[in-house]
Amino acid sequence: MKILDIIIFAGYLLIILGIGIYFHKKNQNSKDYFIGGNNMGSGHIGLSLVATDVGGFSIGLGGFGFTIGLSGSWMLFTGLIGAWLSAVLLIPKVINVAHKNHMLTFPQLLKLIYGSRVARIAGIISFIGYVGFSSSQILAGVKLATGTFNNLDHLQVLLILGIVAISYTVFGGIKAVIYTDTFQWILLMIGLIFIAIPMSYFALGGYEEIFSILPDKFFSLNNITWIQFANWLITIVPIWFVGMTIYQRIFACRDEKTAKKAWFIAGLFEYPIMAFMGVTLGLFARVAAEKGMFLDMGFASANGMDGEMGLPLLLSHVLPTGFLGITLAAYFSAIMSTADSCLIAASGNLMTDIFGIDSHHKKGIRYSQYSTLTVGILTMLLAAFMTNVLDVMLMSYAFMVSGLLVPVLAMLWVKKPSSEAALWSMITGGTTTLLLIFFKIPIPFGFDPILLGILSSLIVFILLSKIRQN
Repeated sequence: MKILDIIIFAGYLLIILGIGIYFHKKNQNSKDYFIGGNNMGSGHIGLSLVATDVGGFSIGLGGFGFTIGLSGSWMLFTGLIGAWLSAVLLIPKVINVAHKNHMLTFPQLLKLIYGSRVARIAGIISFIGYVGFSSSQILAGVKLATGTFNNLDHLQVLLILGIVAISYTVFGGIKAVIYTDTFQWILLMIGLIFIAIPMSYFALGGYEEIFSILPDKFFSLNNITWIQFANWLITIVPIWFVGMTIYQRIFACRDEKTAKKAWFIAGLFEYPIMAFMGVTLGLFARVAAEKGMFLDMGFASANGMDGEMGLPLLLSHVLPTGFLGITLAAYFSAIMSTADSCLIAASGNLMTDIFGIDSHHKKGIRYSQYSTLTVGILTMLLAAFMTNVLDVMLMSYAFMVSGLLVPVLAMLWVKKPSSEAALWSMITGGTTTLLLIFFKIPIPFGFDPILLGILSSLIVFILLSKIRQN
């Protein structure tokens, strides 16, 4: 990698650090730090939402494009469904309640309905899930960097990315997160639309060359099974109802209309825009591998390659000096925008829901920053032991969804739901999913363990609710 690319990439890192430092001076209390003072607009919130939700999926999508082609785009179609369902069904029921009660976190909503025990368990589940998800984002950045910076090893990149992401999040809180997300999403769109896709296309020889190398299935939207789509659906759609990052942005919006508009913006950017750009570049990487462009890296073809490494290798081989630095910054921006959101979400859970520190405490800002720093260090340690980005992301999603979905839906639509039922359904759902994943227990028809986690949570909730009624 040339010195110009390194300068451009370093400049990007300095810009986002500067945004964090700027908002450090703007935050007056924990309300500012965690939910932006309830006064943010739809544009920034919408772009922050999609940047947060896509994030490491940009690398995972590249991996899907590499292995199955355009059909990998269906993953983010489930994000569109989740965003729009959340806008219609969730936002009207929670935003005014949250503003009225000065809420900072999602479990505080559960506390209002179910009590403190349920809220604390929800906080722990959310915290664990977002620590895992933050770690997966750092790993995604490490994979991208080690595939393009030949002179950097895994640990060096981990330290660089981790320190930068943690620093600006610790300093600036949710405002720094949202405004850096906006900047980073715009940078990603520019990098993909005007640099990465067209330059890769022409470097590979254009339309006829690309279509002549790969089988037709790579260009079809039917190259997945209905089980695979169902697994994405039951894993990703519910996160729009139980994700701490989602609720923080609902609470940050100034009113219901603003929030709904932001959610519709986010859905459209997820699918079709980012979905097809991500898998297309992964598909291009597959073509490059089959053409022998990665021979200098020890890959004569796509056989034996990690699909998630195809994209960074493609970029490093086809982009000229200067453009590589811009495109790398664009991809890192997607990854960092998810990492920072997950850090601030887990930090809110740790400080408010687990330790129960009053957000109005005179040292609220300082405690918030300490909490974020603690979470950041933990995510870096976990990232050092991970290997696959998408698996870790989906596992984190699955754990949160299976533990939290049923009590949340009951909170929204059941009159006087049982606290005991909610508590044990959370414990049962999350534990069931973790055990199934840990012991690699096969699920009938190939369904994701999350399905049995949700079903077990639902059964426990219904049974205990019936017992309570009697």
